[in-house]
Amino acid sequence: MLKSKFISQMICVVIYAISFYLSYILLPESISNIWFKVIVWHLYATVFIYFGSFFLNNSSLYDPFWSIAPVPIVIYLTFSFDNSIELIVLVFSPILIWATRLTRNWIISWQGFDHEDFRYVDLKNTSKIKSEINNFFGIHLIPTLLVNFGLYPLLYISTKQIEVNTYLYFASMFTFLAVALETISDEQMREFRSDINNHGKTMKYKLWKYSRHPNYLGEVLFWYGIYFMGLSSGLMPLWTILCPTLMLALFIFISCPMMDKRSLNNRADYQEYMDKTSQLLLLPPKS
Repeated sequence: MLKSKFISQMICVVIYAISFYLSYILLPESISNIWFKVIVWHLYATVFIYFGSFFLNNSSLYDPFWSIAPVPIVIYLTFSFDNSIELIVLVFSPILIWATRLTRNWIISWQGFDHEDFRYVDLKNTSKIKSEINNFFGIHLIPTLLVNFGLYPLLYISTKQIEVNTYLYFASMFTFLAVALETISDEQMREFRSDINNHGKTMKYKLWKYSRHPNYLGEVLFWYGIYFMGLSSGLMPLWTILCPTLMLALFIFISCPMMDKRSLNNRADYQEYMDKTSQLLLLPPKS
């Protein structure tokens, strides 16, 4: 198993390196708009990863793309313009920590190409043509577009040569705290699952006493943190509130319900926990 996992991860590294390199060199020179160039680069890489998933018959190849793909995008935005070191640190640091945390989670939890995420299996459990449509759009393209849209506020703080202000400090700290919430939640769950006596039981202690998905709450708040960074520029139009709000909708209407459904099928005590505990927000349990 360990050998299979290591080999699978090395295959992922090679595919990702090739995908990002080819995506970059294939960018049309005629593209002058900064964000359009980012979108095309991001989409090209997604298509290459999709082909890898298709030929390997395992869409879990896409899993680390959520956290890895934003890193070169943020590096490009923060280091390609005449921004101060202070601004670069405030913007880049929480995002790099977020990406490192999620990628570490993937390294620890992913079992290799012998295993595929249950969500992907469910989406592809249909006719061959519909399965591939779900694979390309539902598993690869739509998540990429959501991440790209979520990163859009960085355009206003990275490329406009904005002076660092109190609002940016607040936004950066907010983003750090969101990542901390994710990290603490995941570690609490990992510790709970490591105890063999908890097999088949529901984690309903510590942060998980107040939310069924505190890690997802941290993820949502992370994207609002990026929005607050852009907002600190004083240049963003009102409609950009949609950038993090679409992420919120993704977790409320898709990710949380899918995890709840799986837990209901696997744990006898989950319905009671679900009835008493908030889906996302940290709230006192119902009596």
